Amino acid sequence: MSGSPDLKPQRKLPTVKEAAVFRAKTALLQLRRGFQDRFGSPVRKFSKSDELREKAVIAESKTRLWTEAEPEERFLLAGKIQNLRLVVGKLNGLEIPANETFSFWKHTGRTSRLKGFVAGRELREGCIIPNVGGGLCQISNALYDASLKANFEVIERHAHTQVVAGSLAEQGRDATVFWNYVDLRFRSPEPFRIEARLDAENLTLRFRGNKIEKKQLFQITKNGANGHGPNSCATCGEESCFRNVRPDTSREFGKTAYLVDEYSAEFDKFIQSDRKEKDALFLPMDGKRFNKANYAWTTSGFSKVRQEFRVTAVRSYRSRKLAAQGAARQLNLLAMYEKLADAYAARLKFDMLHVVVQQNLLPFLWRGGHLGGRTFDVMMTAMPMEAIQRQLDRAAALHPDSKTLGDFRADERLLDDEAEALRHARKIITTHTGIAALFADKAELLDWKMPEPKQSGVKNQGKPVVVFPASTVGRKGCYELREALRGLDVKLITMGPDLEGTDFWEGFDAMRGGPEWIEKADVVVLPAFVEHRPRRLLEAAAMRIPVIASDACGVENIEGMDIVEAGDPVALRTAVLRVLSEKAALIAA
Repeated sequence: MSGSPDLKPQRKLPTVKEAAVFRAKTALLQLRRGFQDRFGSPVRKFSKSDELREKAVIAESKTRLWTEAEPEERFLLAGKIQNLRLVVGKLNGLEIPANETFSFWKHTGRTSRLKGFVAGRELREGCIIPNVGGGLCQISNALYDASLKANFEVIERHAHTQVVAGSLAEQGRDATVFWNYVDLRFRSPEPFRIEARLDAENLTLRFRGNKIEKKQLFQITKNGANGHGPNSCATCGEESCFRNVRPDTSREFGKTAYLVDEYSAEFDKFIQSDRKEKDALFLPMDGKRFNKANYAWTTSGFSKVRQEFRVTAVRSYRSRKLAAQGAARQLNLLAMYEKLADAYAARLKFDMLHVVVQQNLLPFLWRGGHLGGRTFDVMMTAMPMEAIQRQLDRAAALHPDSKTLGDFRADERLLDDEAEALRHARKIITTHTGIAALFADKAELLDWKMPEPKQSGVKNQGKPVVVFPASTVGRKGCYELREALRGLDVKLITMGPDLEGTDFWEGFDAMRGGPEWIEKADVVVLPAFVEHRPRRLLEAAAMRIPVIASDACGVENIEGMDIVEAGDPVALRTAVLRVLSEKAALIAA
């Protein structure tokens, strides 16, 4: 008797009665395991730490997230990834002492919608069904796979009853879990650290610690299932089955979320042109920041779309009392960014598969695992923090007497989080030419929005006027400007407080500028080490006033800009003399 081996065998459809019996049995088993864990051989819950963070990687398991091509499966895969995000956040950074037993469920806890879990893919009784918390077997598989590679002692492991194509079950390196009686438990004679991370395509799980040379006596048991793999409720088409799922194919799946913290005319224009009606825009509501001058965020086309989220992100009252410069202010800003990032993360839906995020929120979202399983672009107004600190260190070495150049450096962990997130970003969106140059392979350079030129009054015919459009602070290049102007017969206008000292400009014909500064300017000079919002330079360029800026100002694509290297007072003086000479020749003519 012959037949086609490619035809799927007929499966007995599950019934509601069988499902009820299964649920009753599991309830009894869950009660028994709960009793055993409490009164028999209890397992402990361990905390996160950094003691083993620098240890070597002793095992790694890496598996793909998006394993199915059928569009009907995407909502279950996205649900699985959302569930993995939550568990990765619980496991990443755990450190397990020597000879202590790690329990998957002890650290994960019961999955529920109240905790943020959604319907994902779960293998049950020969079928892949949608279930809240489904999909966690991918991370339990990875934990088991890594524990074998690390030579750990496996205390409890259960194989799947069916082999899902492309999973670790094909190699017998899988471990199914079901709250709470089907658990994964293992231990090591050495302390170890668990690190878990999702990127756009993969789940990566690592153990750090001391290598165990002695092979543990534990055999890999192959699954007993043979033949065809399990049916999926999303694609099997068995409409008579009570578990049959009918995905809403009329709704376009996969949204983009735009996470915005502050207004920018350039990013405003970008979002309006890039965003689709189904996409979500996340805005803070902070009294002044998005009313008045920044009112465009709510009066533009954004107010006409369906999904718009506003999160109260009130800047701390304490920040208003802090100095304009210093570590306390920077720490307060970082704390506010983290709070806003957490608020946005709580509102990211599982089907928001792409995120466009403003830079200051990026490291906190990455650290929390909220960008895992998603692609994301970054709207950047500033250089990466690591690059900023290198510039500040360079400036501090040139000017060791500065009161400001060494007053703050961010935590190394925050620098690492931002750098790792930027490496995984799909695209960098910026107006700053210096930032774009750092990410040449994936940068999208936007045009600066040039202001409307103002009506210029008649300038005085006395000394040439040099405008320094910033506070007197080391990172803006005030030391270089002071050296470049020394001995020149010019008037200097500064545009902010003298943070380097009230006597910084002693011996110069210097004054504080007001609203009419641009009408007095013969040349605008900003030799900054760090500059991310060169609005006054753009204003001067729009009025065809000569501008001398450092390469750190990000305006090399603007006509009329004379670019010099930051930290070079000789080149700066040469540029100032050339501009003033040309100005004098023009007046004489």
